[in-house]
Amino acid sequence: MKMPHRFVLIAAAAALTGTVALAQSELIDGQVTKIDESAGKITIKHGPLKKFDMDEGMTMVFRAADPAMLKAVKAGDKVKFVPERVNGQFTVTRIEKAK
Repeated sequence: MKMPHRFVLIAAAAALTGTVALAQSELIDGQVTKIDESAGKITIKHGPLKKFDMDEGMTMVFRAADPAMLKAVKAGDKVKFVPERVNGQFTVTRIEKAK
């Protein structure tokens, strides 16, 4: 009887962890100003990034988690993106054109 209860607790903990991760990965509005495919970097003008304690908008250079994502956008595109800190570097982990 104890084994099924443990499974339920583990599944519940995993579900809650996923929910927290989704909440922290909210999409940020921005505009692409430059793409450097050879360096795997993208420059984005964006609003505040509260999760990094940045209360004002600015223009920043980000690494692309997947260089292929740089082909989906171009300079001037309005985008929604997810910035993360990966190995100490600001990195775009997801990007899509804004609708």
